[in-house]
Amino acid sequence: MKLFNRNKPAQEAAQDENFLSHLVELRDRMIKSLLVVLVLFGVCFYFSGDIMKFLSQPLYQALPAGSKPIFTDQAGAFFTLTKVAFLTALLAALPWVLYQAWAFVSPGLYEHEKRFALPLIVSSVFFLCVGIAFAYFFVLPAAYKFFISFSAQTGAETLQDLQKYWDFTLAIFFGFGLTFEVPVVEMLLVKLGMVTTQQLREARRYVIVGAFVVAAVLTPPDVLSQFMLAIPLLLLYELGIWMSGFITAHSKAPDEAAAAAPTEGADPR
Repeated sequence: MKLFNRNKPAQEAAQDENFLSHLVELRDRMIKSLLVVLVLFGVCFYFSGDIMKFLSQPLYQALPAGSKPIFTDQAGAFFTLTKVAFLTALLAALPWVLYQAWAFVSPGLYEHEKRFALPLIVSSVFFLCVGIAFAYFFVLPAAYKFFISFSAQTGAETLQDLQKYWDFTLAIFFGFGLTFEVPVVEMLLVKLGMVTTQQLREARRYVIVGAFVVAAVLTPPDVLSQFMLAIPLLLLYELGIWMSGFITAHSKAPDEAAAAAPTEGADPR
């Protein structure tokens, strides 16, 4: 037994070496990703005040003329700007981080898997950014104008804590960023064989109801804000059906493509 342990088969030794090389590569790519995030965090922290002013524009536009947001905690500004800088750096570094992840896993993928995985990653980042932008330009201004209008009716002065504003904004960004990933989820479900594009089409009536329920939860309780989210969700659902069929058809395995093609001499009907 000892002799057997000392003289490992060459195949097992090669497998161990290959496994260690993968671990080293994973470590290197994680370090590269972390370094970029840290560098961007330093840059974003330096400009965190300007970034926070930009992110607070929906609040400034909704507040009565002459009033400004406040901080109710002496350390609130520091912690808020730190969170703003870190999350901005993370979002800015996301393409680089995903590239490192792709470079690590892509050598082990088949060609048809690459044709599906790469568009899936790119579209997930795209729809995340679109969801955040939609929340910033449309949802937040409508939400704060709606809430502050009630304060104006009472004659009371509205004071908004920027720390609470950022927590609310982060929740809205996160919720809308995930919500706009609907086409990506549809593509993944169709590719995994859990549903078909025909089943997605047949579920339209339930999706319409679900879109308005989600809109009612994520937006202020007014009809305009709910339509501002529900209608894009329905459009994204339809886009996801089209993208699912297109991407799946162009990322079939060779044996699947051969099975789908009509055999020579067979009746195409």
